[in-house]
Amino acid sequence: MTSPDSLRIETPPLDPPAAFTEPDAAVARLIELHSEATRFLVDAFNRVAGGAPVSTRFRAYYPEVRLVTSRFDKVDSRLSFGHVTEPGAYATTIPRPDLFRNYLRQQIGLLMTNHGVPVSIGPSDTPIPLHFAMAGRGDVTLPENGELSLSLRDIFDVPDLETTNDDIVNGERTRNADGSRPLALFTAQRVDYSLARLAHYTATAPEHFQNYVLFTNYQFYVDEFEAFARAQLANPQSGYTSFVAPGDAVITDPDAPLPDLPRLPQMPTYHLKRANGAGMTLVNIGVGPSNAKTATDHIAVLRPHAWVMVGHCAGLRNSQALGDFVLAHAYLRDDNVLDADLPVWVPIPALAEIQIALQDAVAQVTELEGYALKQIMRTGTVATIDNRNWELRDHSGPVQRLSQSRAIALDMESATIAANGFRFRVPYGTLLCVSDKPLHGELKLPGMASGFYRTQVARHLKIGIRAMESLRDMPPEKIHSRKLRSFSETAFL
Repeated sequence: MTSPDSLRIETPPLDPPAAFTEPDAAVARLIELHSEATRFLVDAFNRVAGGAPVSTRFRAYYPEVRLVTSRFDKVDSRLSFGHVTEPGAYATTIPRPDLFRNYLRQQIGLLMTNHGVPVSIGPSDTPIPLHFAMAGRGDVTLPENGELSLSLRDIFDVPDLETTNDDIVNGERTRNADGSRPLALFTAQRVDYSLARLAHYTATAPEHFQNYVLFTNYQFYVDEFEAFARAQLANPQSGYTSFVAPGDAVITDPDAPLPDLPRLPQMPTYHLKRANGAGMTLVNIGVGPSNAKTATDHIAVLRPHAWVMVGHCAGLRNSQALGDFVLAHAYLRDDNVLDADLPVWVPIPALAEIQIALQDAVAQVTELEGYALKQIMRTGTVATIDNRNWELRDHSGPVQRLSQSRAIALDMESATIAANGFRFRVPYGTLLCVSDKPLHGELKLPGMASGFYRTQVARHLKIGIRAMESLRDMPPEKIHSRKLRSFSETAFL
């Protein structure tokens, strides 16, 4: 067989970049370029899988958006995105422009409006890995035994983990290889990698994810979410159009059954869909900061408008009762999973828009307000740890630390979700429900647990949903606070 180094490189036609002054036309060109590139790679793979002789290496490139401005433009700085900070060249590679059509139309349109210059659309110099080109396609031909007689990496580009990283979002890279500045927080390969991981972990396609995401750590919330979704589908005035369960099972009839999967994915995910992604997604991340980080690492590339943790926690104050709510105003990060990406000395601020939405939702659902609301809801610091059995250690260390932090609740996910929201510029919040009080000997006995879940889960989830509906009624530019943006930010949200 010919050595891979001696193979010539075959590519689809590489037309020169073109300037666009209208966002719809720019996005249409991005879709066209990406479709041509992925179709070229899939066609080549089908030929190779069918036994055709190999005498070339096949390569196609992600499309690119590029902006060049030569002056300091006066823009509406109330927006935290949609403009660059100084003159220069800015560029980013684009994956799946069909999936991100509305997002790209908004971001590109803001650039054109704020800077009064066209954007350039053309092929980049970043190859599309074959694995990502094939994702979600039904026109791929595989050998009968599922194996190829040759190595794919010899004739196709494969994912390069050395360049699939978070160096832009972590502030470690301010220039692209050609000297331009990043236009977006994520490169195309980073996004494609996460889209593939999302499908794997959640057993639902990225297309189903909505802009308002609820995280939970108990299956009980999933049951209530399904019940709520079916009620909404039965109401033609609700605005919700379909419900999606793991396995990409889609129902529009409120009485339609959902299939029983032989095995649930690691993070079962459910989507109550609405036009333009304005519905809600519920992700059962299970227990632990590692799962919380994994889920948010990948969902972040979809650029949701908000994500909120609604789960159970340990109440740390004797004045709390089982079933009380905790609205996190601060976080003690003892989860350790993000220390290399976001140092623990970085403060994670509470976001006013999210806090108000959650507090108002508690008041509406419980029909309590003012001083009466304090009977069932505390605000304060939530501590997140990575040791589920922390109670079994010598209490002098952990308890003193919790007391010094003024923590009122403890869990294993909330600070991770908030910290990754801060890191990825995704608005975040936490509303927990006290399910036990280990420092005061109140553990969940079987009877207590069933009674607690029966009375509290439905109300807790209803509060989370009400808060998300409130946030949905706000303009996205108001939710995406400037306090989440750094000194020199990317223009894309």
